[in-house]
Parts: sequence; C-alpha cells; structure tokens
Amino acid sequence: MTLYDLKPRFQALLRPVLRGLAHAGLTANQVTLLALLLSLALGLALVLHPSPLLFLLLPPFLFIRMALNAIDGLLAREFNQQSRLGAVLNEVGDVVSDAALYLPFALLPGADPMAVVVMVLLANLTEFVGVTTQAIGAGRRYDGPLGKSDRAFVLGAYALAVGLYAPALAWSAWLFWVLAALSALTCLNRVRRALKESR
Repeated sequence: MTLYDLKPRFQALLRPVLRGLAHAGLTANQVTLLALLLSLALGLALVLHPSPLLFLLLPPFLFIRMALNAIDGLLAREFNQQSRLGAVLNEVGDVVSDAALYLPFALLPGADPMAVVVMVLLANLTEFVGVTTQAIGAGRRYDGPLGKSDRAFVLGAYALAVGLYAPALAWSAWLFWVLAALSALTCLNRVRRALKESR
C-alpha cells in the first residue's frame, strides 16, 4: 500500500477541469515539460538560497507537481495524446525533477550530504527498476514502501518542519539514511514482484 494507490481518486477530483484544458489546446507533453521546468527553477532557487524558510515553498509545490503529473496522464489517455515521446518525457522528467528538488536538502545546516545524495540515487533507481521490469514481460511497477508519491509526502513534510521548527534540521542525517534504506527495499520489492508477475 502506497500513496500511489490514491491516484485514481485524485485524478477524479481533477477531471472537471480536464476538458477545459484540452479545449484550450494544452497537451500532455506541455504539462510534463511545465512540471519539469518548474521543478528545475525551484531546485535552482533552493541551491542558490538554501534557507530553511525558502524550503516552505516545497510542500505546496510538490502538491502542484503531483496535480500536473496526474493531468498529463489524463490528457494522454482520455484525449488520444499518448506517444512514445510522452512516455520518455514522463519518466525522465520525474527522475530529473526529483533530483532537482531533493538534492538541495544536502545544503541545509547540519545536513549529511552523503545521505542525501545516496537517497536521491536510490530513489531514482526505484523509478529505473519500475520501468525496466517491462523488459521481462511485467507491467510498470509502482510498489512501495517508498514510491514517488510517498517520497514527496515525507520530504514535503520534512521541508515544512525545517521551515517552521529549526531543531528539525538535526533530523537530516538519520532521516535520509532511513529513506535510502526504504528506497533500496522498494527496488527489491519491485524486482521480486515483477519476476513473480512475469512467471
């Protein structure tokens, strides 16, 4: 069970605005690129000004990014906009966006940069594994315990904590090692369940 399992309900909330966006000429690939560019812009701002207060921008942005990710999928499926380019943009955009938004945690006071980098690398590996399981005849895997939505929730909550409660900065070292371990476990779960599915 991960937050990804709630995605259909979240998409249902966005569906009323979907037709208007499609009629306005917005395409799924444009939404994907918009989410990527906004992530890179916020990530750059956090690198240039790694202030705990600025990290308060992260929780609402992660929610906006989640909405954009849901919208691009709905536009692609329900308005015949699916394409090979879109599939590549979607996967690459998620990995690059995650790196841009989460690596700046390494610059906060008291952070363990190695823990942050290892967590981001393993987080990206979970997405790589989730995609490559299709090569053995399984579907795209979204198993947990720490999928994309779960990471966004935890790190959004932590960004809120460090912005409002300075002692939370001291949690960084152990928190990111725990998230790294959960990401490794996520990779193993996705491989194991993909092998089971392919049989």
